[in-house]
Amino acid sequence: MTVRSKIAMALVAGPLVILSASGHAQQPSAPSGAELVAAKCGQCHTGSMWQDQRQDTRAWEANLYRMVGRGALWTTDEIKQMADYLGRDFGPNTSPPAGAPAR
Repeated sequence: MTVRSKIAMALVAGPLVILSASGHAQQPSAPSGAELVAAKCGQCHTGSMWQDQRQDTRAWEANLYRMVGRGALWTTDEIKQMADYLGRDFGPNTSPPAGAPAR
């Protein structure tokens, strides 16, 4: 291969390598459970809907599947993430957010 052909090859392939590398660096990260709840549940409910309830992960998951029965379009992975988040942050052993009415 001549020097001239090597230079031509580098000029052609160089931008392709840079584009493919930058494409991998800009992959969006998966949304967290909190982000999913805000985006998916927040379409119909205010935050107090899930902040005032104190249920374990299984009860939250049952509620989320009930919403699927009512037309919510969520994957099983999204439901698991949301239920895990809700059970952890709004479970029966967590304290209510500041300013919430006492039960």
